[in-house]
Amino acid sequence: MIKIQNIYYMLAYAFQILKSDAYSFCETEEFENAADLLATILEKGISIQIKKQGLKRNYVESTDAYNYIKGKIDISESIKSQNIINHQLVCNFDNFSLDCYANRILKTTIQILIKSNIKSHRKKSLRKLLLYFKDVRSLDTRNIKRINWNMKFNKNNQSYQMLISICYLVLNGLIQTTTEGSTKLLNFLDEQSMSRLYEKFILEYYKKHYPELNPSASYINWIIDYGRDNLLPIMKSDITLTYGNNILIIDAKYYSHTTQVRFDKHTIHSNNLYQIFTYVKNKNSIDKTVSGMILYAKTDELIQPDSSYIMSGNRIDIRTLNLNCEFCEIQKQLDEIVHTFFE
Repeated sequence: MIKIQNIYYMLAYAFQILKSDAYSFCETEEFENAADLLATILEKGISIQIKKQGLKRNYVESTDAYNYIKGKIDISESIKSQNIINHQLVCNFDNFSLDCYANRILKTTIQILIKSNIKSHRKKSLRKLLLYFKDVRSLDTRNIKRINWNMKFNKNNQSYQMLISICYLVLNGLIQTTTEGSTKLLNFLDEQSMSRLYEKFILEYYKKHYPELNPSASYINWIIDYGRDNLLPIMKSDITLTYGNNILIIDAKYYSHTTQVRFDKHTIHSNNLYQIFTYVKNKNSIDKTVSGMILYAKTDELIQPDSSYIMSGNRIDIRTLNLNCEFCEIQKQLDEIVHTFFE
């Protein structure tokens, strides 16, 4: 379980731009569901983008027939289409257009949100924004998985990074099912999307409030006595905190079920425990005190893991983080982890 308002706080840590005064109203406004929150952030973000910098434009390759030369002539297509008979040539040229891939994602997401269960005045605001995208094509929402999310961002288009990330949460988190030609949207974020946000939030929280712990998602080298490691899988922690000789490796997990059940017995997810144990033992050294923690997002299940173990000389904790409370309580829980391991 997670309080809708806390999704905003998690996003705000993941994308510092959301902590500006322009988005401060999100801290106090009540949202009915995650879709309503994401629609609000997207509507505000696109509005700011249009007012301050305008929508992004890119050079997009276009093809058309002309009675003069424009760009590169496509001889084969000109002959095949018989445009030469009409004294025209098919030309390929770059057009500085709003119809770039990033804007197509934005437009498609707006259209999806308008169909979802959000407040009517929010839908009205989003429809107004669509006017700015009249020259932008929509993406085929029948195959969301084919959308290319690998885009390069820098300081000049940092605002677009946040907008595209919100679109990712919407298009991947709002489950779409087609019934009799219509699109039905179920308003909850899927486990995979929330898992990525959960990890990013915890890392950015510690970067913001405990920079002296050098928070990072660091790589861990295999301890090999003999042989090459080129075929071994890469080990990368979600969060690593380091202060002096003390190291804490945190594996953040967002699951619908915090434990696995077999023959009516609840146990910690095997793969999670094997993973954190491997991280800790390969990070271990004589002059370092290395500890590990699996930090689950707390669910509404009766059984919640909360244990501490000493395994082969290293401390490994299994804990849950309650996200269904006031954000100040979430802060206390994260702060308490630091106080426990870095007195």
